[in-house]
Amino acid sequence: MLLWIMLALAVYLASLFAPSLFLVARIGVGGYIGPRDSLPDPIAMHGRALRALRNMKESLFLFLPLAAISFLSPESDHQQALMGAQIFVIARLLYLPSYILGLPWVRSAIWTVGFVGIVMIGLSLM
Repeated sequence: MLLWIMLALAVYLASLFAPSLFLVARIGVGGYIGPRDSLPDPIAMHGRALRALRNMKESLFLFLPLAAISFLSPESDHQQALMGAQIFVIARLLYLPSYILGLPWVRSAIWTVGFVGIVMIGLSLM
C-alpha cells in the first residue's frame, strides 16, 4: 500500500508541473523566473492543466487519509484496499492527459473509475 501512496504523490507532482510547462512555453523561462506580476490568460490546455491539478488535490484529500488508515489498520481488508489504491493511481495517471487533451467522456469515465478505487478503500475499512 505504501508504494501506491507514494505513486499517488508522484502523479500529484506530475499534475503540479503540467500547468507550469504550459506557462513556460507561453512566456518563456525568463518570464517564468521573474515575479510574474502580469500573466496572460491561460490558453485552453493550460487552463485544463490547472483544473486537473485542482481536481487532483480534491481527490488526494479523500485518498490519502483512507489509504493511510487502511495501511495502519490491522482490521481492514488489505487486499481490497490495495486494489482500490491501484485503481485510483492508474486512473489518475490516465486522467491528467485525458483532461489536458480535452476528452470529455473519456475524462469523466476515468474520473469515475478513480473514485470507485477510493470507495473500495473506504469499504475495506468497514
